[in-house]
Amino acid sequence: MSSPAHEPQRATRQRRKEARPHELLAAALEVFVEKGFANSRSEEVAARAGVSKGTLYLYYPSKEELLKAVIRHYLGEEVRAGAAEVARHAEADPEVLFGVLAQWWQRVYQSPACGVFKLIVTEARNFPDVAAFYVSEVIEPGSRLIGQMFEQGVRRGQLRPMDVESVTHSVILPMVMLCLHKHAVGACMVQSSMSLDPLRFIEQHIDLVLRSVRLATAPPK
Repeated sequence: MSSPAHEPQRATRQRRKEARPHELLAAALEVFVEKGFANSRSEEVAARAGVSKGTLYLYYPSKEELLKAVIRHYLGEEVRAGAAEVARHAEADPEVLFGVLAQWWQRVYQSPACGVFKLIVTEARNFPDVAAFYVSEVIEPGSRLIGQMFEQGVRRGQLRPMDVESVTHSVILPMVMLCLHKHAVGACMVQSSMSLDPLRFIEQHIDLVLRSVRLATAPPK
């Protein structure tokens, strides 16, 4: 049996082991966004995380699997968290629901998850398996969630009939471009003649879309 003096060391090692997958994913996202997925090497990710390449492969056996884990952790889990938040406001007015959506996008924009969009836009064509994973893990559930929010408003007579798919794209695509700008042109610009408050932009954009489909007079709840 180990002595009590060894217990703190064992607990520390256990905490490190549990934290390691997240540390590897954080390092991978940083390296992939900085250098591009195709130009990054597994050794660089391992070095950024402070582990050996062998340790990295124990958790993620290939670079493609590592990128999929990054997508799942940083965006897939965010989509599921957003769906749970929307579900808690299921009976709310559209303004409340889409306010929740705006807050979700603001959180994503301010988090490392924002960098995933750059990876997908720049790398997906060369890695179709990763692109397909992104579609199933992020695009489909995210689009479905937003589409259901619009459909619910139409059923309740709060929003006008619409092409839900097109309106959903109208919400999502500018948000993706905003995240892409942050990690592309925005990362290189010291000053810009175009002043943009990204968090305010998110709020106003979603409000603009919602107002364009809101009935002038909605019946009382």
